[in-house]
Amino acid sequence: MTKIAIAVLGMVLAAKITFAAEQEHRFVQIFRFPAASEFVVVAEGDFEPRSVGSYTLRVYGGKSDNFPADDLVVGIVRPRNGIIEAVRFEDFDGDDKPEIIVTIRSVGSGGYVSADAFRYKSKSLEFIGSVSNLDKGADPVQTMHDKFKVPNGRKSTAK
Repeated sequence: MTKIAIAVLGMVLAAKITFAAEQEHRFVQIFRFPAASEFVVVAEGDFEPRSVGSYTLRVYGGKSDNFPADDLVVGIVRPRNGIIEAVRFEDFDGDDKPEIIVTIRSVGSGGYVSADAFRYKSKSLEFIGSVSNLDKGADPVQTMHDKFKVPNGRKSTAK
């Protein structure tokens, strides 16, 4: 009986270690808004598979360089079908304040690309649109320019 209990405990611990190791590979990054004090944290959902789930986008005031994530301003949770590939800042509406673009790549043989765009204004975060199911070589920011009918050439900060 003791051998069975030890074997079961060993399997449970091995599964937990494997699961914890997999969690370390999820996308979690912090970005500073161009020419602003605020920070943006983009993170794939906790305890979710890398290939599907959710992600959060959180804006912090940036009052402290030592602790940039200690003054949450606003956040949003969005579904995702794939892994987060990149976060970019691009001015889509011509107000000289960059919107946030989160690029997601589906897993599997297609490698399709999608992107969500958000506007941060007056301590509010607004989902403004998305593009999806683009070919794996497509530029989602250019596709958004075309979708939103904004002239290309605005300042873009790729991350």
